[in-house]
Amino acid sequence: MTGTEEESLDDLPPSAKLVFKVLEYNGPLTQKGIVQESMLSARTVRYALERLEGIGIVDEDVYFADARQNLYQLTDLAPKQAQAKADGGKEKACCAE
Repeated sequence: MTGTEEESLDDLPPSAKLVFKVLEYNGPLTQKGIVQESMLSARTVRYALERLEGIGIVDEDVYFADARQNLYQLTDLAPKQAQAKADGGKEKACCAE
């Protein structure tokens, strides 16, 4: 993997962005759940999750209902990064006097 610390959501392939949106809308999911929701192949989802984990947007945890699977969820930083992207990276002025 060729990830760097400067890599962001904008730099990722469309499949990784789709996986991000699926997790954003549906909350924590297993890889199988992401495959079903996104209609991407399992291999593509695995690669997208690796890329998202590499930049610290997705956390992997044990899925207690079936310990053979992992549960993927967005980190606390992910919504802030997505909002910054939507705002164009600029802070909005709160109040005008």
